[in-house]
Amino acid sequence: MIDRGEVTRHCDGLRAGDRRTLAKTITLLESRRPDHAALGQAVLEELAPHSGGAVRLGITGTPGVGKSTFIEALGMHLIALGKRLAVLAVDPSSPRSGGSILGDKTRMERLAQQPNAFIRPSPSGGSLGGVAHRTRETLLLCEAAGFDVVIVETVGVGQSEVSVASMVDCFAVLLQPGAGDELQGMKKGVLELADALVVNKADGEQRDAARRAQIAYRHALSLLRAGSPHWIPPVLLASAVTGDGIAAFWEEVLRHRSALAAAGELSARRSAQARAWMWSLVEESLQASFRTHPGVAGALPALEGEVAAGRITPGSAARSLLEIFRKP
Repeated sequence: MIDRGEVTRHCDGLRAGDRRTLAKTITLLESRRPDHAALGQAVLEELAPHSGGAVRLGITGTPGVGKSTFIEALGMHLIALGKRLAVLAVDPSSPRSGGSILGDKTRMERLAQQPNAFIRPSPSGGSLGGVAHRTRETLLLCEAAGFDVVIVETVGVGQSEVSVASMVDCFAVLLQPGAGDELQGMKKGVLELADALVVNKADGEQRDAARRAQIAYRHALSLLRAGSPHWIPPVLLASAVTGDGIAAFWEEVLRHRSALAAAGELSARRSAQARAWMWSLVEESLQASFRTHPGVAGALPALEGEVAAGRITPGSAARSLLEIFRKP
């Protein structure tokens, strides 16, 4: 039984913008305890009508490109503009121990000290693409708590770009100044997802290399089909260390938002994201029900052994498990 008084207390604290209450509610959502998760979901349901007002920005890039430094510089710029900012940084969990570094507050030390900023490092928990299990719910809570901008930082590996692009309004990819090798290794799909490319570290001796990279990436984008008929992704230069290009990047984010909103694409994108989110939760729930089904759990070890030994095919084992699951 959910304590409605507890739900009200959490909702009141969140609507008042209390960061401690926000952190506690996120912890409830991330908890594996059914009673905690149920309380978190009840708070989310209550506050869902008050969400949706923030600029949702995804930022990715390969390790070493300077994501945390860039986000901190952007965050300080937004704070100076009077904005309230939430950063949801997803840390990769160890595939062996399940542990995570969760060091974003130490990597964004200046931003973490700002009263109008909220930084939440969350372990990916092995979820698809390294995106934290409850990142979408956390985003909605941050909006309900009155944050004007919510940034989701990805680990920059595998499927995480697709996952984050499916929950934000604008998706930016940070790049290194040396375009040659990175352009060769850059997946076509990542470039197609991007609403903006930013060549970071465009300062000092790397400034010329950054300009050459900018030209190379512009050419690469010209060969791809634009993700939106109402927007051509820009390729920008920036230095998180000097602050050059940070304000220009934010102006592009706002220009992108205005262009999509005017065409009705922003609301359509969010609606499509909500539907996709619903189906991902359905699939997640079905998989959990399947694995915890008594009959399936009982038959699984033997069937796995048969597959591993090559005595039956994976397809045959899967059909057997599904037949067990479907039996009343």
